[in-house]
Amino acid sequence: MTGAVPGTPLPDVAPAAAEATPTGTPPPARRRRLRLWIPLGVIAAYLVAGVFGPMVARYDPIATSVTDRLLPPGSRLADGGLALLGTDQVGRDLLAQIMQGARVSMLVGAATLLIAGTIGSALGVLCGYRGGVVDTVVMRLADIQLAFPSILLAVFVAGVLGASVTNVVLTLSITTWPVFARVARAQTLATRSRDFANAARTLGAGPWHVVRHCVLPAVLSPVLVVATVQLGFVIVAEASLSFLSLGIPPGTPSWGTTIANGRDHLAGAWWIATLPGLVLALFVVCAGVLGDELRDRSDPNLSTR
Repeated sequence: MTGAVPGTPLPDVAPAAAEATPTGTPPPARRRRLRLWIPLGVIAAYLVAGVFGPMVARYDPIATSVTDRLLPPGSRLADGGLALLGTDQVGRDLLAQIMQGARVSMLVGAATLLIAGTIGSALGVLCGYRGGVVDTVVMRLADIQLAFPSILLAVFVAGVLGASVTNVVLTLSITTWPVFARVARAQTLATRSRDFANAARTLGAGPWHVVRHCVLPAVLSPVLVVATVQLGFVIVAEASLSFLSLGIPPGTPSWGTTIANGRDHLAGAWWIATLPGLVLALFVVCAGVLGDELRDRSDPNLSTR
């Protein structure tokens, strides 16, 4: 057997371990940053396009032109303008419709999550902290509603209320609040018996003080994560209702109505339905990835991956 000569430095194994890593593979920390910032940047670009795009767009999204109908992407219009994404069957500019549809979808998604998140979280905190008959009634109602497919329930409610932006927001809020209620109730049940909450009650704090200073800060983080995840589902539901003529009225451009307008022209004018569908799919994927990453970061059992 041969031993190491005293005073001889041990070989450095770190470079070898580094060389064993596949070339071009980013480290885990960098991959996590990419999973957070790439979808966040895409959603921010959608938000900017929805807010400022219709203001700077040259073309009216609802203006028709018979001479410019069914032009493919990159075509020149009769007035010399450029239809970057083409035109539809009545000559409307597709890019202007997509940007206007982004504004409508963002507005519907934000309003729905605000209403459903506020009502659902408030009911969840009330049920989790007080319990009793209120908890039983509200949670059984949520269970009954969750037993039905959400899109079928949305179609039924939208068919009763009619097609308008306000009715779409109300419809999607009705179908979404149980998710927030369930998450808020579970977090409240886990927080109300913690040591700091018991200490606050021991010192004479009332229920409202405990809820405001102990329960609500613990509920806020998971509710925000759920809202991010639900954003994609809400926008898909709005597009589905608009596709079925139960959501946004036909006079208002939206992704769902634009896709519905192109379903009869898939063979000859594929871009009318395909391009808004790709825009919608990209947004939903980015919202889902962002929600999953925020969930992993907020969960201590998953944040060390």
